[in-house]
Amino acid sequence: MLQNNSTIKSLIDKLWNNFWSGGISNPLTAIEQITYLIFMKRLDDLETKRERDADFTGEKYTSRFSGNYKVPGSTEEVEKNELRWSNFKRRPADEMLLHVQTKVFPFLKDLNGETSAFTKSMANAVFIMPKASLLVEAINIIEQLFKEIEKDASEGGHAFQDIQGDVYEMLLSEIATSGKNGQFRTPRHIIKLMTELVEPQLGQKIADPACGTGGFLLGAYQYMLTDLVRKNASTSLSTGDKGKLIKDEDGFERATMSAFLTEEVKQILEQSMFGFDIDTTMVRLGLMNLMMHGIDEPRIDYKDTLSKSFNEDAQYDIIMANPPFTGNIDKGDINASLKLPTTKTELLFVERIFTMLKMGGTSAVIVPQGVLFGSGNAFVTLRKMLIEKAELKAVIAMPSGVFKPYAGVSTAILIFTKGGETGKVWFYDMQADGYTFDDKRNKIEASDLPDIVVQYKNRLNHDSDRSGKYFFVPKAEIIVNEYDLSISKYKEEVYNEVVYEKPEVIFGKLENLERGIENGLKEIKGLL
Repeated sequence: MLQNNSTIKSLIDKLWNNFWSGGISNPLTAIEQITYLIFMKRLDDLETKRERDADFTGEKYTSRFSGNYKVPGSTEEVEKNELRWSNFKRRPADEMLLHVQTKVFPFLKDLNGETSAFTKSMANAVFIMPKASLLVEAINIIEQLFKEIEKDASEGGHAFQDIQGDVYEMLLSEIATSGKNGQFRTPRHIIKLMTELVEPQLGQKIADPACGTGGFLLGAYQYMLTDLVRKNASTSLSTGDKGKLIKDEDGFERATMSAFLTEEVKQILEQSMFGFDIDTTMVRLGLMNLMMHGIDEPRIDYKDTLSKSFNEDAQYDIIMANPPFTGNIDKGDINASLKLPTTKTELLFVERIFTMLKMGGTSAVIVPQGVLFGSGNAFVTLRKMLIEKAELKAVIAMPSGVFKPYAGVSTAILIFTKGGETGKVWFYDMQADGYTFDDKRNKIEASDLPDIVVQYKNRLNHDSDRSGKYFFVPKAEIIVNEYDLSISKYKEEVYNEVVYEKPEVIFGKLENLERGIENGLKEIKGLL
């Protein structure tokens, strides 16, 4: 989390304050404009790296910045090289603003061609910059931000940060409306936990029906690249590949480099990850997020996955999601394939995920804990579906502070495989996630996350003791309890007996204490 780097945090705060004082007071507008600038910078850096790599290996590479660009609405052509961040940032302020507005941003919007998801999502995008001085200030801060992130990554041994996502997270933490309509970013360490549990594999079709900035897709992408390095290291005679794997700050194994992101691997990834969101701004941010991490043609579309127009049933092997918790939708807009008698989004999204999965497909989804024990017909029907029409593998209860500063709601992770058979359900009572449960969410030592992964993968060897953090509950018992999945329903609380001394012994000690105080006071008076 970038919150733990005070320099980076102060730079992002400064960036936000400059946009606010510069006249862009709408938070999402500010986030979007900042992301465009970060994307311009990251695009230039990625192209520079690819050009350098191609030059080193002798392979042919055609840069996005080679050739000329015809400026829309005019006969003017400009060298694409002049549209690079490293070149346009040197222009005088007023000239640079006009150049970015009329040439660089239109080029950015058309980056992947007319038929790409990115170009379609950018059709109505507007570059808003009230004055040239704001652009100059923003460019200087972003330059400093990238230098600090690179320093943090190299010194800490971590992979390059999810820059755009962290900017989004920090900016949202500045405003009182963060988390409105259940829209907030899933913490990266929770995403990493969920990917470790479902283990997405290269070639599987992976989706998120409410993807926001694309955090789960990025998590799956990073897991699969790490897995390629891990598998290669296990079969390699050289110990060098093993050195490319490290434990990150949250205790998860991660690859320190992306050498395995070959053109073939990249093509497979681009054809296997799909995101959907109802918010056009989120779609743009999600697309740019993945593109900044090396996915040139990400597949994130503007779609309401609960609506009648959505038809993606039985398509996916893996679905990870943290869908909106708070909200109801118009009954007339609900897709006919969704049968639950409700308009509550937190229930409909779980059913939507179930319908999107192939037979044998697996999902990890975050739900508010009310979904686990709600007594309404739709709540019970949903839980029954997960037990009777799928293999409900795990219920991981999370503390209420996991989503601070956005929300204090208690949540849980459900892991289920469509078409499997539930014999017993594994429960885990997460008590620490590696961060404080206040609004600051500072890093601490205590964390159950690595243990959750170990115990989940070893769960078939667990006994039936329900007094610890994890245990099994048989299907028959869950059915008897109206398919209740709340961990408190089944966990046995252990009370340690406290033996107190007899009253006469306690009173005797108090009398001795009183006499001691009196004698002490007499001694003090004698000295006066």
